[in-house]
Amino acid sequence: MRKEKMISDVIIQSIDISNTLNGGISQPEVKLTHHTDYRQIELKVPGVSEENMHVKINNNQLVVHFEIMIESRGRLITIPFVAYNKQIPYFIDANKIHAKYTEGVLTVQLPYNELANGYHREIPIEG
Repeated sequence: MRKEKMISDVIIQSIDISNTLNGGISQPEVKLTHHTDYRQIELKVPGVSEENMHVKINNNQLVVHFEIMIESRGRLITIPFVAYNKQIPYFIDANKIHAKYTEGVLTVQLPYNELANGYHREIPIEG
């Protein structure tokens, strides 16, 4: 009786390709901190330049990703890696999110909006 493989050799090779080409990749270091007026994400990926870092908002989802370029058979292939992908909380002002890159660290600040302290109002009673 012949056993069937759960995962084909081709799939295993494609999964492992990013770890073998170009000497492998470094894992990103992601640090999330909370401050009085904002939250902050710091992302450091050794060997990845500023041009290959991206911060995007798509349908209230904040995505921070980076790209690694690998040469294969004379062609340059771009492989994206997602480092942070979360929904933006209601108490963050999405219009004021900003990012900067300094000394190898991408910093994304997510400032709080007026709802950060909760929503409070008195409801008048009609009589």
